[in-house]
Amino acid sequence: MEKFLDGVAAVNSFVNNIVWGWPALILLAFVGVLMTCLTKFFQLSHIGHWFKNTIGAIFKDRHVTKHTADKSISQFQSLCTALAATVGTGNIAGVASAIATGGPGAVFWMWVIAFFGMMTNYSENVLGILFRKKNDKGEWSGGAMYYLRDGLGAKRGCKHIGAILAVLFSCFCLLASFGIGNMTQVNTIATNMQSAFNIPKLITGIVVMIFAGLVIVGGLKRIAAVTEKIVPVMVLIYLLGTVIICVLHIDKFAAVFGSIFKGAFGLEAAAGGIVGSGVKMAVQMGMKRGVFSNEAGLGSSVMVHSNSNVKEPVRQGMWGIFEVFADTIVVCTLTAFSVLSSGLINLDTGKLVNEAADTGSLVGTAFANTFGVVGSGFVALALLLFAFSTVLGWSHYGTKACEFLFGTRSTLPYRIIFVIAVLGGALMGENLAWDLSDTFNGMMMIPNLIGVLVLSPLVFKCTKNYVDRYMRKLDVTPMLSIHPEVQQEHEGIIKEPVK
Repeated sequence: MEKFLDGVAAVNSFVNNIVWGWPALILLAFVGVLMTCLTKFFQLSHIGHWFKNTIGAIFKDRHVTKHTADKSISQFQSLCTALAATVGTGNIAGVASAIATGGPGAVFWMWVIAFFGMMTNYSENVLGILFRKKNDKGEWSGGAMYYLRDGLGAKRGCKHIGAILAVLFSCFCLLASFGIGNMTQVNTIATNMQSAFNIPKLITGIVVMIFAGLVIVGGLKRIAAVTEKIVPVMVLIYLLGTVIICVLHIDKFAAVFGSIFKGAFGLEAAAGGIVGSGVKMAVQMGMKRGVFSNEAGLGSSVMVHSNSNVKEPVRQGMWGIFEVFADTIVVCTLTAFSVLSSGLINLDTGKLVNEAADTGSLVGTAFANTFGVVGSGFVALALLLFAFSTVLGWSHYGTKACEFLFGTRSTLPYRIIFVIAVLGGALMGENLAWDLSDTFNGMMMIPNLIGVLVLSPLVFKCTKNYVDRYMRKLDVTPMLSIHPEVQQEHEGIIKEPVK
């Protein structure tokens, strides 16, 4: 068995170096830059508009938060469920790992990939709404698999390519849902509960499995009802803790900013130090952990955004912009500043002060240095909520992948197996599982990015159509769906968004 596992690890390492290597990261960055240019820097040029129509609309437009009587969910619920899957251990342990491995400069490249990733996520969601269709249960089904099959597959000579990529994406998503979306998250919860409160992993696994089962087996409506309550609370409480740390160390902010920009371009050497792991490592870790955090480019969150009650593709695309902004620009940045200002990193060299320190506990140590023993307990509880919410979000992604591959009858058995796997996650060894999860995540990214790249002209046309109607006040027919029956239905009931 040990030789078999060593063989699996070796093969996985080879594949991982390909799917998360420089060619893939360059493709990821290229798609983000392309979509930013095609939409004329929509995330900046219309920043006021998408803020008002996302987080601002929560307080003004009841339609955004109103629970629906049909099988769809509200726009706010779709955001919370997507954030439930993305705001997870990557925002805590992932950011700390990026800094420890790539130095403070990794934070800068995390910002860069997030800036362009806003428009990648935007494009995924626009395509998700355009290509979604209702299944035999009356639920919306959308995601990369649908725009690969029906969008890329509709191109001349690409029918089989689109179908194959759609199936591959769904298979990788299904595998990733058990890995990064389930067992590794639960393992993180169990490990932290044992470390912080001396609770046995078995007990943690049983409790988490029961709570997860009560939510997940009930389907998306129940998942969305739970995530819209716990996600805003957990994010706001965690942000409050990080803000307090930052305020208490505000005198170090100039040094922190300096270390980030020096590390990003290898300028530590000019000050006589040695670049932590080099500019190359800073770029790679910043981009890689940034994508792990916000999932822009993976094609994952579009599967829940497609279930929104929204009729306008660009409207849901703007929620995708806000999702990346909240996840990386806000949560990850405050986590990074908490670590960098706490004295755990030498800001001149970009290296850990204590080389033997556990990189996964850097955030906990930063909180403990400020709040004492309460701080480490707070981070353990934050990880519990973040990881649990990730399990809920990814259960829906896996459900949709399973539905695409095997039909709607397969979704309940999948959910039951998914819940049982929670207990295994609490008891397993974590290293190989994390490595395999990384690989499956990356393998999802490749077909999805191909789909977004090929269909980028359609995103451009849809964005121009929206801008012409709402900003230029032109009388043009809205682009709402590629399916004529859905287009016709939505045209009659579309509601103009808040200005």
